[in-house]
Amino acid sequence: MGYVLSNDGFEQVIQSLGQKYRLFAPVRKKGAGRFTDIDVILYDEVKHADEIELSAKSDYSFKEFLTPLSETLFFFTESQCRETELSEQPVLIFLRSCDLHALRRLDQIYLENGPEKDWFYMRRRGLVSFALIGCPESFENCFCASMGTNRTEDGYIFSVEPDEDGVRCSLAEPSADVGETSLDTLFAENALREAEVAPSFVTENKVKVEIPDKVPASILKDPLWDEYTVRCINCGRCNFVCPTCTCYTMQDVYYTDNGKVGERRRVGASCMVDGYTNVAGGGQYRRTNGERMRFKVLHKIVDFRKRFGYDMCVGCGRCDDVCPEYISYTNIIKKVLGASAKENGEVNGK
Repeated sequence: MGYVLSNDGFEQVIQSLGQKYRLFAPVRKKGAGRFTDIDVILYDEVKHADEIELSAKSDYSFKEFLTPLSETLFFFTESQCRETELSEQPVLIFLRSCDLHALRRLDQIYLENGPEKDWFYMRRRGLVSFALIGCPESFENCFCASMGTNRTEDGYIFSVEPDEDGVRCSLAEPSADVGETSLDTLFAENALREAEVAPSFVTENKVKVEIPDKVPASILKDPLWDEYTVRCINCGRCNFVCPTCTCYTMQDVYYTDNGKVGERRRVGASCMVDGYTNVAGGGQYRRTNGERMRFKVLHKIVDFRKRFGYDMCVGCGRCDDVCPEYISYTNIIKKVLGASAKENGEVNGK
């Protein structure tokens, strides 16, 4: 079931959805990129349809509502501890198929990775519904087809993508309650026409990778990582744009000199940034940038799969897009594949 809407009709849908939901979507920020003549596409709260960027990949992912870069978890005094207040208004996030697959990875880490669920993540997660942005064609550096994240069949209430008449939408849950009416009624009242519509999915990327089935332990000492000790500047951009990176640290902020009144914050952290592996006594694991790159890459395509049965990386390509040193994550995977094949061949030949 689907509809074709004019831009004005889609605006009316957004206004109606906004009466129930807080709406978050990719937004183009003019001149806010690394240089004044470069735009950047970030997730932000929107009020109008023309704010939503439907034709380009966002530079940053949707995850910042679920895992803010800095979030106060609770306030404390000598005798009391109080959790921060969070608006209970439902949230609707517009995102693409790869990011919807990334949501599974976030849920895995925060809700299913131990005996207890992360309560602060869970209360945000319980507020969220999703609208899928269709992908008629692949973007630069995407390799979602190789990772099996180019298609999704569920997890969203409707899809939307550009059309020559405005936008076209398919309804995955037409009976969903979106305020005073159903989703189907809302779209029907504002549509140019009803149509057979299905969300577009990428079927092939220009960039292709093959994830090795078996990575030998010798890869840990392979000289391929030495290149990144020289090239990588440990800025952490690849981590912060990644929709599946989940690392954080804790910071206590004290309001008084005696340190008995203040707040605890959860702050985004990064395996590629200095200080991530610091331990008591001045120790530090993975000192070189090559060692850090090794940890990140193998965690995405080996360690996570060993634990949960599927790869952490979703092939969005944002890490390649954002790297100031033009380091290609997909090229690293290819080097790991080549080194693994060589080692496995030598082992099998013995």
